[in-house]
Amino acid sequence: MTDKFRLLERLKRNPKNVRFNKLCKAAEAFGFEYKGGKGSHRIYIHKGIKEMLNFQNVQGKAKPYQVRQLIKVIEKYNLLEEKDDDA
Repeated sequence: MTDKFRLLERLKRNPKNVRFNKLCKAAEAFGFEYKGGKGSHRIYIHKGIKEMLNFQNVQGKAKPYQVRQLIKVIEKYNLLEEKDDDA
């Protein structure tokens, strides 16, 4: 079982209780790049994927629909199947 798989399962198990920083680190683990943002928002993009992810920090927590958005994009583009950088 890979780290990415465990990470994805954790996000799926409880999307309503994900810390904002954990969501950002999860996006980066799946190959997304931080591209900026204003205020409490952070924008992430991934080469070859047209969807942008916009995460909002609300008192240290991520919004549940944004966690589900990341999960959906990971599954839609099979990002779990990509080679691990450290493998």
